[in-house]
Amino acid sequence: MISAIFHYEFLQNTFLTGLLIGLIAPLLGTFIVVRRLSLIADALSHVTLAGIAASLFLSKKTMLFAGVNPLYFGMGFSVLGSVLVERLRIVYKHYQELAIPIILSGGIGIGVIFISLADGFNTDLLNYLLGSVSAVSRLDLYVILGISIFVGVIILLLYKELFLLSFDEEHAKVSGIPAKSIHLLFMILIALVIAASMRIVGILLVSALMTLPVAASMRIARGFKQTIFLSILFGEISVIGGLISAYYLDLAPGGTIVMISILILLGIIFYKRNQSQRPVKVR
Repeated sequence: MISAIFHYEFLQNTFLTGLLIGLIAPLLGTFIVVRRLSLIADALSHVTLAGIAASLFLSKKTMLFAGVNPLYFGMGFSVLGSVLVERLRIVYKHYQELAIPIILSGGIGIGVIFISLADGFNTDLLNYLLGSVSAVSRLDLYVILGISIFVGVIILLLYKELFLLSFDEEHAKVSGIPAKSIHLLFMILIALVIAASMRIVGILLVSALMTLPVAASMRIARGFKQTIFLSILFGEISVIGGLISAYYLDLAPGGTIVMISILILLGIIFYKRNQSQRPVKVR
C-alpha cells in the first residue's frame, strides 16, 4: 500500500484524511466522554445522514443542486442539530439527556423520508454510511484539513475552560466562564468533526472513533492530558491499521477501523485485569 499511495491520488487523500480524523475525533471524544455526552455523537451522525440523504435527493431531482458536495449539506444539518440539542437542553433543564434521543429520532426520521423519496439507497449513500477508501476527493481533504485546524485552535485557546466545564460545570459558571456559549461552540465542533469523519469511517460508525480510543486510554492513563495523548495514539493506530486492512481485504474502512479500536480496548482490559490479579511480592 505504501508504494500505491505515491501513485494514486485517492489513496493519498484517504490516508491524509484518516490521519487528521484519527487526531481530532479522539481529541474531542475525550471531552465528550468526560462530560458524559457519549451518545451525542450518535445523535448528530444520524442528523448528518439526513443532510446527506437530502443532498442526494435534491441533486437527483433538481439540476441546481447537481454539483453540490453532499458533505456541505451534512455539515449544515449536523451544525443545526448541535444548536437544536443545546436549545432543547435549556428547555428540559431537569431532563437534559432527553435532547439527545429527540434529535437522534428526528435525524433518523428525516433521513428515512429523503431516502424513500430518492427511491432507496444508491452507491453514494452507501459510501457515506459505511465509509469508503476511494470516496475522498482532494477538495474533501482540504475541507477536513480546515476543520482540523479550526478544532485544534479552539481546543488550544479554550482548553482551561473546557477542562473546568468537563469536571465541574457549576464551579465554572460561578467563576464567570460563559458556559452556554462555550458549550454551544463545543457542540458545533463535534458536529463538524462528525461530518468530516463520515467519508472514512462512515456515518453509522463515526461515534465509535470518538469513544473507543478514549475508553481504552482511560484504563491506563494517569491524568487528563495523558488520556488525550493515548486516545489520539490509539485513534491513529486504529485508522492506519483499518485503512491498510480495508485496502488489502477490499472492505469498507469504517468496519476495520472500529474492529481494530475494539481489539485495542479488549487488549488493554485484559492487560489491566492480569495486572490486578498478579500476587504482590513481599520483600
